[in-house]
Amino acid sequence: SAGVVGYSDDGAPVLNSQLMRQALDFSCALGLPIIDHCEETSLTKDGLMNEGIISTRLGLRGMPAAAEEIIVARDLALAQFTGGWLHIAHITTEGSVDLVCRAKEKGVRVTAEVTPHHLTLTEEKVIGYDTNAKVNPPLRTKKDIQALIEGLKGNVIDIIATDHAPHTEADKRCDFALAPFGISGFETALGSLMSLVHDGQLTLATLISKLSCEPARIIGNRYGKLGTLAIGAPAEVTIFDPNRDWVVDTNAFASKGKNTLLAGSVLKGKVMATISQGKLVYKDDSVKIEGK
Repeated sequence: SAGVVGYSDDGAPVLNSQLMRQALDFSCALGLPIIDHCEETSLTKDGLMNEGIISTRLGLRGMPAAAEEIIVARDLALAQFTGGWLHIAHITTEGSVDLVCRAKEKGVRVTAEVTPHHLTLTEEKVIGYDTNAKVNPPLRTKKDIQALIEGLKGNVIDIIATDHAPHTEADKRCDFALAPFGISGFETALGSLMSLVHDGQLTLATLISKLSCEPARIIGNRYGKLGTLAIGAPAEVTIFDPNRDWVVDTNAFASKGKNTLLAGSVLKGKVMATISQGKLVYKDDSVKIEGK
């Protein structure tokens, strides 16, 4: 009954500019976002990781930052022209952050998101040919990560989204070139992102806002007071301990996707309980609940 909250290319970029223009025209009329995977595929064909010194050293075909930035620039221009609402998914490069910043200054209706893995992991994770490091968009450089963090702090980037892409162990146990793109990010999202808080790069308030309040704002008011703790608001709540250390154990994942680069890592910040639609749907084994 809630209806459509937006329209997505589902990771298959719209390369036809006229088609994207029409989509943004409809977006303007409907007031709903076009969710955009920005990739000029003629530049990324057969690409396996970020293009740069490391890809050259590893002998892997690269996916240049320009491939993302070209489509970001085109679609921002079309959003300005049509008045439509563009939502850029999983932004990864310094250049893209700069383009979105300038578009917002001009009043273009654009929102943008970034993933936990693009905020915390670099292309160096591909060294060793770990197939769990094969993601699209690819992991970028430390300089890109810093630009993404600054983009969050300055509200150029509106939200953090996991881009959770689970695969079986068998899917990923193969040659790097043959492995599917994707990483399981749902269960490690909070713990990995809390490293930015503990390092002083983000405030806890900013992190919470980018994971909850701001996504709810983008979805709109069709879900009532979603993203708030107001009386009568939907009870969608995550309770966490920001200082709890835990070891990432894929065998303990509720998700069937075990494809993570963080297996065995110690993270600081753990989800203790989750309430969805007013019901307790998850609790850590250490949590004791009295009464109903």
